[in-house]
Amino acid sequence: MGNQIGIREVARKANTSTATVSRALNNPGSVRAEVRSRIDAAVRELGYVPDAAARALSSRRTQTIGAILPTVDNAMFARGIEALQKYLSAQGYLLLLATNDYDPDVEFRQVQNLISRGIDGLILRGDMHSDELRQLLFHQHMPFVNVGVYHPEKPYASVGIDNVHAGRLACDYVIGLGHQRIGMIAALTSRNDRASGRVAGVRQSLAAHSLKMQKEWYVEIPYHLDDARQAARTVLLRDGERPTALICGNDVIAYGVMLEAERRGFSVPRDLSVIGFDDLEWSRHLRPSLTTIHVPTDNIWTRAGEYLVRTLANQPVSLHHEVEVSLVVRESTAAPQTSD
Repeated sequence: MGNQIGIREVARKANTSTATVSRALNNPGSVRAEVRSRIDAAVRELGYVPDAAARALSSRRTQTIGAILPTVDNAMFARGIEALQKYLSAQGYLLLLATNDYDPDVEFRQVQNLISRGIDGLILRGDMHSDELRQLLFHQHMPFVNVGVYHPEKPYASVGIDNVHAGRLACDYVIGLGHQRIGMIAALTSRNDRASGRVAGVRQSLAAHSLKMQKEWYVEIPYHLDDARQAARTVLLRDGERPTALICGNDVIAYGVMLEAERRGFSVPRDLSVIGFDDLEWSRHLRPSLTTIHVPTDNIWTRAGEYLVRTLANQPVSLHHEVEVSLVVRESTAAPQTSD
């Protein structure tokens, strides 16, 4: 059985016009709150569900935004998607989500799937996409935005942070504490421009202070606690000189490093300073609490959604938007105990 309740019944119940009901459903902000409240109540009471297919045929829009993430096994992505969903819902848009596991071939197929389902716009993580995908988006005239990166020199939209600057900020702080023996446990940089940008920033900071990271003190790992703990063992338990500070590619990696350091008898920050990136909720609750680079994830993903919504409405919007990061100093970092 099809939907037996139509827009006319909703309008009659809410004591308003069908045009007003249509505006309230498609653009809630264009209708006064009191009227919108009556319409919402009528929709709930009658069990009305808009006919998305009919609306798409008449407007050539589905009010649907697609987003592709590397994985959902990431607290930062989960926070970002939650903020994006909240914003899009308030604008009358539906979010379709897919993952690609950092694989450009999978990403291309997922974009094909989303386009075939009639999305109006697309959010992609980072800017490491295949030429094939860029051609597809061009030929389909598909509005899209790269989230998590800030690339003002590129001809397509980006909303995010300057990851190189963030890496420099973290390393400059550690050097300012007096550390010279500095290592890094980074997220995998292959097909991940956010991770590689942070590594580049750390190396720039070291070079600016005439310091060099020993190759044995640099490890790239997947985004898992077990891998972080193994990397910490590799760096801290090797023979010879050890770093007095470890810069971690994200907070989860930092958690693993701190757990393993404690297990192996190292005191944080007395024997080892640890700094992360992202500022996840757990970072302030750990003991010692984690010094980290705060990344305003909610703002980034909301801004990305705003870019697409405004673009689809033919409203002016900046092609690029940089969201500032900040250093959050907590208990996991301190000056080194011995002179370097």
